[in-house]
Amino acid sequence: MVYRWRYQDSAGGEVIGPDERFDDQASAELWLEDNWPDLLDGGVEQVTLLHNDAEVYGPMSLNPPGE
Repeated sequence: MVYRWRYQDSAGGEVIGPDERFDDQASAELWLEDNWPDLLDGGVEQVTLLHNDAEVYGPMSLNPPGE
């Protein structure tokens, strides 16, 4: 069982991002909590959490509220 993030632009188009894989959802979410500013700076505007390629939730914007 593998969790990973799908990286997208604001229109939902796929964006290349780090190929990180996680054993559980909590580890994936903690990684995102620590790394979302760098992802946003790199052109990622939203993410979707995947579990074995099935969507868990998302897309979720990385932009601060109101932007």
